[in-house]
Amino acid sequence: MHVLTFAELFASWHIGLSVAAAAAIFTLTFVGNKAAAFIPVLKEAQQLNKTAFAEKMAKPAYAANQAWNRKWSGLFILVVFGVFVPFSITLEPQPWWRVPVDCFVILMVYDFVYYLTHRFTFHDTEWYEGPLKWMHAIHHRQHNPVKWDGSYIHPLEVAIGLGLYAMTIFVLARFMGPFHFVTIVVTFIAFGAINNQNHARWTVDRFPFRSWAYASRMHHFHHVRFTGGNYATITLLYDWLFGTLDNGEGDPRLKRHKGAKASGVASEA
Repeated sequence: MHVLTFAELFASWHIGLSVAAAAAIFTLTFVGNKAAAFIPVLKEAQQLNKTAFAEKMAKPAYAANQAWNRKWSGLFILVVFGVFVPFSITLEPQPWWRVPVDCFVILMVYDFVYYLTHRFTFHDTEWYEGPLKWMHAIHHRQHNPVKWDGSYIHPLEVAIGLGLYAMTIFVLARFMGPFHFVTIVVTFIAFGAINNQNHARWTVDRFPFRSWAYASRMHHFHHVRFTGGNYATITLLYDWLFGTLDNGEGDPRLKRHKGAKASGVASEA
């Protein structure tokens, strides 16, 4: 495998493309949110979440956390698109199939890394207490979250979430080659939108919104208690694979572990 020199790495630094990608992400997200108002189901869900969000923002501590994280998020996004993305983006022509394949790979690799981080550092495991549980506890104060509660977190967790995404892009680009401008835009919009929708409250559970409602319901199960599963954020695939899928009864792995401990104590008695 060819190891890039610093000269080769900086030759691939495309800050202009990265800034353009950030502008496209902001613009398309804004337009998408406005367009959603013309779809009755989405408009209803948006209004439901806005009303609940306004009630939460009336609480000074909640509003202070959101304001604090808006400032930090802006700084971290500058780092993502000023440091990492410029080394990982291109406008060079690519086969048509590369964009959907690259988007899939980026999101699934990111989700796997996030799953491991969320499960083994933010929450307790069978063997030890999560080292960053104290930090993630801020996010879990919202037992019934709304769409924008994805940003009700400790600023360090903002850095971790965006940092994992940025490092996923950067590392994969070293192996797969730089990603097309469209790939960067699509994956970042999907990354943000899915995280928001997972926290959103929904009033419908029918096609074609059933999968969104299901993902939201499963993530709300995670928020209800600090022993819930469903640690991934893009899909529930890794929770299904590793036995941490929570259907509202808590992380089955921790339940089995606690049950085994209780049986051991009872037999010792």
